[in-house]
Amino acid sequence: MTNLQDYNPSGVGEINGNLFGLPFNYESANLIVFGVPWEVTVSYGAGTANGPQRILDASRQLDLFDFDHPNGWKQGIFMVEIPQEILENNNYYRNLAAKIIERLEQGKSLTDIPDLTPVLTEINQASQKVNQWLFERCLQAINHGKRVAVIGGDHSSPLGYYQALATKYSNFGILHIDAHADLRNAYEGFEFSHASIMFNAMKLPQISKLVQVGLRDICHDEVQMIDHSHSRIIAYYDPMIKRKLYSGKTWMELCREIIGHLPKYVHISFDVDGLDPKLCPHTGTPVPGGLELEQTFCLFRELVNSGKEIIGFDVCEVGDAEWDGNVGARIVYKLANLMDLSQQRTTV
Repeated sequence: MTNLQDYNPSGVGEINGNLFGLPFNYESANLIVFGVPWEVTVSYGAGTANGPQRILDASRQLDLFDFDHPNGWKQGIFMVEIPQEILENNNYYRNLAAKIIERLEQGKSLTDIPDLTPVLTEINQASQKVNQWLFERCLQAINHGKRVAVIGGDHSSPLGYYQALATKYSNFGILHIDAHADLRNAYEGFEFSHASIMFNAMKLPQISKLVQVGLRDICHDEVQMIDHSHSRIIAYYDPMIKRKLYSGKTWMELCREIIGHLPKYVHISFDVDGLDPKLCPHTGTPVPGGLELEQTFCLFRELVNSGKEIIGFDVCEVGDAEWDGNVGARIVYKLANLMDLSQQRTTV
């Protein structure tokens, strides 16, 4: 590790294998970032398994001055090497999953010849192994006093992380930016589908509140689940957000309303398809509409100003393209700095 006294944050970003070219390792960093190159169950566009690498590659081009937290980089940020074994397994199981998806799209049963139900079981078991891998590593880092963040992969990626957070926090909420509710029960038969991450998260009793912002592509079952959740799930649908803004309500007013639903401890789950697709056009399932990047940062900033504490974050569904990686890296850096700022304020 470079001596911090010798490090110039205004200098050229070094290609040193770490996010933003920062001079930290696992021991010296306060924030440990895990990349999960997994997108086995995606049913539209592929490529998000390469999202962690795209973000890493783009990150060293960012300038480190942050308007919210100018010296936020000093907290120490370290990204663990992206596991190539998981990426290789992803490529193998992605091909198997494509056969299942194709069968279902043809309106046929998995039990038709050849029977694909054993393949489905194998995929579900492989996904569970990834969840367990992430759970163990996040828990180890948390037990060492580290903060943790996750970069997907598709949105199924952070489930093991949520499970690790649930061992430390008995009551926390998720602030969820997404075009989709991800509340489907084992979508297409995949227990750990990218479309099922929040359905699976809701199985954790420690998650007392899920507040979803930007939803605009949603099925009847998901709306019913939200409506019958006894306010455990709060949805801010994109068309309704736009209507309120067009009617004269300010975004700041909406931000404070959204934040008012959340408990003291908050995890931020950021699916980049919650943004206007111009920002991450190669995401897995782009949807017209959505949020501007600074809108989301304004929301997160107000979350910090409210006195609530950001306990973690994940950034998922970044596509396999340079521009998407650039935007994804900026999201990661902003969230890292706001999380550090929120934890500083709550300890004062």
